[in-house]
Amino acid sequence: MERQRFHLSGGRDRNVAEEARPGEDEFRVDIERIRFSPFFSRLASVTQVIPQAGSGTVIHNRLTHSLKVSAVARSIAITLNNADEGTRETVNRLGGCDPVVVQAAAAAHDLGHPPFGHLGEKELDRVSRQVLRLEDGFEGNAQTFRILTALDSCEATARGLNLTRAIRAAVLKYPWERGEWTGDRASSAARMPRGVGDDVSEGAMKFSAYDTEVEEMADVLSAFPAIGKYQQTLECAVMDVADDIAYAVHDLDDFYRSNVLQYTAVSAELGRWLRDHRELAALDSAELDRRRPGHALEAIRRHIGEKDPWIASEEAFRESVERVNRDLVEGLLGVPYDGGLEADRAVTGFTRRWIDRLQASIVVDPDPHIRSGHVRLSQEAWHDVVVLKFVHSRFVLERSDLAVYQRGQTRIIASLVEGFHEWLLDPDEATRIPRRLVDSVEAATQEYSDLYARNPQALGEEGAAGIVRRGRARAVVDYIASFTDAQAMSVNALITGASEEPWEAGRGL
Repeated sequence: MERQRFHLSGGRDRNVAEEARPGEDEFRVDIERIRFSPFFSRLASVTQVIPQAGSGTVIHNRLTHSLKVSAVARSIAITLNNADEGTRETVNRLGGCDPVVVQAAAAAHDLGHPPFGHLGEKELDRVSRQVLRLEDGFEGNAQTFRILTALDSCEATARGLNLTRAIRAAVLKYPWERGEWTGDRASSAARMPRGVGDDVSEGAMKFSAYDTEVEEMADVLSAFPAIGKYQQTLECAVMDVADDIAYAVHDLDDFYRSNVLQYTAVSAELGRWLRDHRELAALDSAELDRRRPGHALEAIRRHIGEKDPWIASEEAFRESVERVNRDLVEGLLGVPYDGGLEADRAVTGFTRRWIDRLQASIVVDPDPHIRSGHVRLSQEAWHDVVVLKFVHSRFVLERSDLAVYQRGQTRIIASLVEGFHEWLLDPDEATRIPRRLVDSVEAATQEYSDLYARNPQALGEEGAAGIVRRGRARAVVDYIASFTDAQAMSVNALITGASEEPWEAGRGL
């Protein structure tokens, strides 16, 4: 009952009061608003890790990934609520863990991802800062919070989904703003929250709110007084762990079914490291050559030891490499995927075993390390995820054929930003700008105007003179971030004059 009272006193609050719906739980109202959002359905056409083109349904998109994160998160929440009395007391003291809240947060957590996966996110951030001169640039998590609180709409309000505080808080994976860490060179990455990054000269790498939403983030987190500064709410931590689990396991499912992940290369890397790990450990860092089997894995072992000494263990790392080598490499990858029933059963069995293993390895930590959360994986499982993610990165994301494709995609993002921004600056073409972009400019400009009225220092030396410029720039970013992969490509063809089908390609602008 303590958890329920807590949520009723603060976690269920909305920005705008709504008439209660008889027999309907407020958190369920929220999850349905998210699921029925056009921003949510759009995720079906946004890249997760590798593009779906030519691979059919065997490759996850952002929507299927979000649904699987939601399922894993719900399972973890139920487990915590059925745990021993001591664990339940800790969970309740920290604000509770409602299965519907974590489902909703999981459904929403990738809403802010732009076209073309993480590479698209990096490029949109680059051009936002360098071309549009937005100090806080672009970040997918901050964009998610902005969608939920400002860009989407519902019957109660034209700006935002009017969600409860609990669910708004549960998407704040990195509960700080970008500039909060600017110039903080004294602290090493090992003493800063996960996601801030190694180089904070231009602010945090990951963050959950832009300047225009910082005050709302603070208000949301005020409903959780037991959660320390820079810490996720417990429900957010559950969502974050579920995201790690789904990414580490389900994406391997993709790579195996699409024959992207090859036995020979993975076996050589893990096998060589297991055989020669003592000799590799004795090498200077300058002697590590990622082109040689075992060397890239040794580099990862050193990296986590430097960044996460609070949990990293040489013995646990070796045991995880052995486990992954045995079950993934010699087990699953040892039999090439041929599309048959036996191969499907093999990959389903592998996925189920690892999901069950990782879900059963959850730890509730009342006093977590700054780089961890109140809900985390055990030491063994944490290393398992590190090794599984290494396999993703080394043998999929670093492939040169994928890199060529992705470099072309980054050009599309930059072209769209420059094209639409130049259009907004052209007074002769003002009446022909897409209506949705015009509305977005007006709304974003008003946001910066309101921000300046509340806090003139928020706009720096530029002050009021920067209101219109920032509103126009943020609107362009919001607009392009809302595109699907295919829409980004077709609209870029339009704006660069390469399309021969203006009516079809421009539909929905």
